[in-house]
Amino acid sequence: VREPGDAAEAAETQDASPSAPAAEVDSFDQIDYDNYFDNWLDPGFKSPATEDIEKPSFETFLSSPVTLTDHLRTQLSYEVLPDDVRDATEVILGNLEDTGYLMVSLEEIAQSESIPVAVLEKALKAVQAVEPGVGARSLQECLLLQLAHRGAEGGVAWQIVENYLPLVEKRDVRELARQLRRPAEHVEIALQVIRGLDPKPGIRFSGPGARQVAPDVYIFKDGGQWVIQISDEDLPQLRLNGNYRRLLDRDQEQDKKTRDYVRERFHSALQLIRNIEQRKQTILRVCQAIVERQAEFLEKGAEYLRPLMIKEVAEEIGVHASTVSRAVAGKYAHTPQGVLELRCFFSEAVQGPAGGNIPLQTLKRMVKKMIDEEDRSKPLTDDQLARLLQQQGIQVTRRTVAKYREDMLIPSTHQRRQRP
Repeated sequence: VREPGDAAEAAETQDASPSAPAAEVDSFDQIDYDNYFDNWLDPGFKSPATEDIEKPSFETFLSSPVTLTDHLRTQLSYEVLPDDVRDATEVILGNLEDTGYLMVSLEEIAQSESIPVAVLEKALKAVQAVEPGVGARSLQECLLLQLAHRGAEGGVAWQIVENYLPLVEKRDVRELARQLRRPAEHVEIALQVIRGLDPKPGIRFSGPGARQVAPDVYIFKDGGQWVIQISDEDLPQLRLNGNYRRLLDRDQEQDKKTRDYVRERFHSALQLIRNIEQRKQTILRVCQAIVERQAEFLEKGAEYLRPLMIKEVAEEIGVHASTVSRAVAGKYAHTPQGVLELRCFFSEAVQGPAGGNIPLQTLKRMVKKMIDEEDRSKPLTDDQLARLLQQQGIQVTRRTVAKYREDMLIPSTHQRRQRP
């Protein structure tokens, strides 16, 4: 398989290969392209910095494949939810198909499990939030959940999925453009977005053999020191096609046109290789910054998660915040705490005592604990919760407390009140 486009025309995939050299080259004739043809053919190459370090064995990883339920349960463990809703999420997980769809109605589950439909609705909302598309009850809902996760509500793609899904199957661009009163070009772009969505988001966790979330990064301790290794399994592994070497060796005067063409393709392929290496280095540097700040979390668990903003890491490694955001998007790390999404290491914060910061998840747990321990005949209002937190030196407003409470799917004061 060759991709993407012309840039990969002069490159082909290989099962194992070393990191591409990143040195800049001023002239085509100064390029030591023997290095790119020959070394990239050596399957035994290892980076000197990591060749003597043994990461967790692949066989060990395969012996405990991550199922869809395992993955969702791990992600939900970092969410602060009322106990009844958390218990209900387990019931929802148990009813998911391998595709990720929920094909049993909430009313049926409520009847068989004696759980209020309202609680099941909150549980389903929590499940859908941690893995967009999972927990959908139809293809339309599955796609809309994924679009919502991308912030595309109300856009052209959203309108197409919500109102004209049959026309997508027919690929009737002209009719879609007419119905939406949009240029065909806009419709084509929206259809590309829709085609990029996953109609069966649970499938990657199921199927024959050892199917699991493959870690992009391994984070583990070796000799008391944290070690970070990037997995190359899902990164395009490229080397230059040997056929182009023969074209480069032709006499320059007799076949100048061919040589110029190969030179252009060579530069494109070389840039692609370097971009992949740069991507790996960015992920590595992001993970190094994460480990420096979240070592306790890695060793002891969720309660030790520290506040960490994407912007903070971006400033440290000298890149834009959007670069870090793209680097961690959809990436997983194999850690002592299990296989986690890299985004789990980032947590918003609020100002705490003595000018320090408190992770958002910690604050949510504090709010939940106060509500769990309140007098049900006189439940705490959001204003009272805010004042209690302020007495502990935590700067938070009533509106903020209300937002956190709603995020945790905790009912309002009036709904929590139990009359004698």
